Amino acid sequence: MNIIKTSKRILVVCVLMLYAEQIALSQSPIPSGAILEKLRTGFLQPEGPVWKNGVGILFSDIQANKIYRWSPVDSSLADYLYPSDSSNGLTFDQQGRLILTQMAKRRVSRQELNGTITPLASTYNGKKFNSPNDIVVKSDGSIFFTDPDFNIPKGQNMELNFFRGVYRINPSGVLQVLDSTTFNKPNGICFSPDEKKLFVNESQLGKIYVWDVVNDSTISNKRVFYTIPLGGYADGMKVDPSGNIYCTGPTGIWIISPSGVYLDKIVMTETPSNCAWGDADRKSLYITAGKSLYRIRLLTTGIEHDPVRQFPGKSELLQNYPNPFNPQTTIIYRVSKLSMISLKVFDALGREVSVLNEQVVNGGTYSATFDGKQLTSGVYFAQLRISPKYENTFSIETKKLILLK
Repeated sequence: MNIIKTSKRILVVCVLMLYAEQIALSQSPIPSGAILEKLRTGFLQPEGPVWKNGVGILFSDIQANKIYRWSPVDSSLADYLYPSDSSNGLTFDQQGRLILTQMAKRRVSRQELNGTITPLASTYNGKKFNSPNDIVVKSDGSIFFTDPDFNIPKGQNMELNFFRGVYRINPSGVLQVLDSTTFNKPNGICFSPDEKKLFVNESQLGKIYVWDVVNDSTISNKRVFYTIPLGGYADGMKVDPSGNIYCTGPTGIWIISPSGVYLDKIVMTETPSNCAWGDADRKSLYITAGKSLYRIRLLTTGIEHDPVRQFPGKSELLQNYPNPFNPQTTIIYRVSKLSMISLKVFDALGREVSVLNEQVVNGGTYSATFDGKQLTSGVYFAQLRISPKYENTFSIETKKLILLK
């Protein structure tokens, strides 16, 4: 009898796992018939794309010692910064200033609004960095970056003695090392949408690691999030509002769910190096690969840790992540202006099961955690009502949540 019960339990678990996997695969953000456009080619080593409103996509060409600007308005290409001191990763801070890694100078720098370059960090414990690679700015203004030894300038020595770290520059400009033992070749770096998790990949092994972000300044609870197969290789990464990771690797962009499940892949003939969300709606993923710049339209909007993230153009309720979930899930929502908001969860019969937030908030991006540990498996609905202050209007958005125990 016990054997029969055990077999039934195993069967139920297998069915649920298969069901969860099917749901995950159905959530691919790649639309049917999506076209991967090759926008330009002939570059030497394109890397580090980032979108700038009113300008277009910026990206580094490491060997050409340039940052290029490609405009979606007329498909024109122009120099944006030359020399760039072999820039690689690019991003923006909350003031709209370009933050860049400069491998020729072995430093992290900032381009001021008047075009001048300000070095932010170039040494740790009095020794030069190896070759700062990829970079991301958190919403509090702190800068997180990786420092492998891919591109130490010819004729110069590695000074950190096999130390290849992940670093943070706090809003006051103080440098701290976050990890000095995990990596041989730390590379791509990004946050989860709520910035409670930090993802960094190990380039040579194709492993993506994740940490919990503690008090905005330290990381803990290191674990392997996903390992890319096919020989293993990982480069630049980005995230979407659902928490899916887009990691450049062998044969294309690997799309991984927040729970570490493979969703889909943007197949490419040139090996991609990095990617960035762009266009006004952030539904285009721009990709640097091989000798070229590409673009593909997706079903999801993207997240960039730049001023757009902090001051969204419209209010919206984003899809929760993970989904399906057990027992907790994160709900991200954006508010365009000072508003009274109400975020609630209802069951399939329309009964209110949880009030996640009811208050007046400023414009910005927010998150809430829904805990279903006291609920049964099933379909639930998150509903966001937004009433802008001083306006006699309101809007309501709803998203489906799937609790799978």
